[in-house]
Amino acid sequence: MFPYRRILELQGEEERSLRSIAAMTHHSRQKVTEVIRLAEKRGLKCPLDEEMTDPWIEDFLYPEKKLEASGRHVIDFDYLYAELAKPNVTLTLLHEEYKREAQAQGRIPYAYRTFTEHYHRFAQKYKATMRIRRKPGEALEVDWAGSTLFITDPDTGEKIKVYVFVATLPCSQLSYVEGSLSMDLAAWIKLHQRAFTYMGGVTQIIVPDNLKTGVTKHTFKELVLNQTYEDMARHYQSVIMPARVRAPKDKASVESSVNTVSTWIIASLRNSQCFTLEELNQEIHQKLEAFNHRPFTKKEGSRWSAFMEEEKFALSPLPAKPYQMAEWRTAKVQPDYHISVKSMFYSVPYDYIGKQVDVRASDTVVEVYFHHMRIASHPTLYGKYGQYSTLADHMPAHHKQYAEQTPAEALDWAAKIGEYTLRVVTYLLDSYTIEKQAMKSIFALKKLERNYSVQEIEQACHMACHVTNRPTVKSIQTLIRNNKRETKQKTLTQKNQEVDAKHGFTRGASYFGGKRK
Repeated sequence: MFPYRRILELQGEEERSLRSIAAMTHHSRQKVTEVIRLAEKRGLKCPLDEEMTDPWIEDFLYPEKKLEASGRHVIDFDYLYAELAKPNVTLTLLHEEYKREAQAQGRIPYAYRTFTEHYHRFAQKYKATMRIRRKPGEALEVDWAGSTLFITDPDTGEKIKVYVFVATLPCSQLSYVEGSLSMDLAAWIKLHQRAFTYMGGVTQIIVPDNLKTGVTKHTFKELVLNQTYEDMARHYQSVIMPARVRAPKDKASVESSVNTVSTWIIASLRNSQCFTLEELNQEIHQKLEAFNHRPFTKKEGSRWSAFMEEEKFALSPLPAKPYQMAEWRTAKVQPDYHISVKSMFYSVPYDYIGKQVDVRASDTVVEVYFHHMRIASHPTLYGKYGQYSTLADHMPAHHKQYAEQTPAEALDWAAKIGEYTLRVVTYLLDSYTIEKQAMKSIFALKKLERNYSVQEIEQACHMACHVTNRPTVKSIQTLIRNNKRETKQKTLTQKNQEVDAKHGFTRGASYFGGKRK
């Protein structure tokens, strides 16, 4: 029998070269190197147990030798294990390819059942994970633990309940655990983000339970997700696929992890007294690291080593910017073409007055959508309630004209009209303490151009300035209407006189019965 154990024990001794090991065992240096490298690859290290005899080590290092003795086509287990990490690759597909390869070489293939049994034994013996139904980086199962923890209020001594979030990768069984004071949507989203950060990547699928925080409706025919939760998944280029109702096997890994976490983390912290959530989460993190690095009982490695070696590579990279929490709501566009969001007002194009719109409100931006098309975007307003964010492009033409008014523009306009109009505008700008009020009055004055000529406006301002040192727009409006009415009356009287002069005649006295003298 080849001295496998002797070679490994010699290699374990200090300063023992491959050349000397080959000389001492009377075998080639190439063969000695092959055995040592295979042992390192399989994780076989000294000291060796008594049961690890030469036949046991040979079976461990060369599992295919027994298959070769059967006369059937040899199975390349390392190839199968690597291929099963790829999307949509199954043992059924690999068995079909194996059969075609065997037939091409004129060898007898194993039947599918025997093929899978051999692979199961190989994976359980040599690999931390067994890739059959669980692909690396494919899914992340998330849930709230049934058990809770507590923190103590330092002032009152009251116990405050802390809910425990658990996220598990089914392939490597790596878990992430964190406590939260609430189970609302904001906490749910933030805990997902921290789980992604802890794992250093994102899975293709997120598998939650049918909790109301994330799933609005889930029936056989219809699935309606919370829009914010779906938006977060889209940001991380993942897909949410909730477990079927009353089908715990759809997320068996997290169900199992919840039970294990309840023992190794929650139960182990039952006597710990923490006064803040941050302090409790530090304790949870320490327990979590010990939990993820604890060796498996029936196979080599730990959750962490299995994740680093066999699953981390399959995770999608984190986006350049983390997801920014946003809340979705609906609003009706008011007649002033604004919507109300948390007692602040944001404009939308006036064409949407009376329409129902969707609003996505985050800490930095408020976005408005109509039929999934964004129609407006504003920076989020803070501070005193009732503030307005209005864009000129959203206004009707006449409103835009008013909004674009400035004192400099008003003075330029008045100077073009005339001296007295400029005097009135200057007075209005000086008399109001609030510029917006002055501009409102000047805008009303400018509107007179729609119905009156420049000369009529200047004349009314001239009259107002001679009557009082404090002219008002209202008095000018009254004067210009009166002037217009008087001018119209004079024009009508003049026309009547002209008609009479042109077409009238004088009858003689004889026509009325009189006599000439």
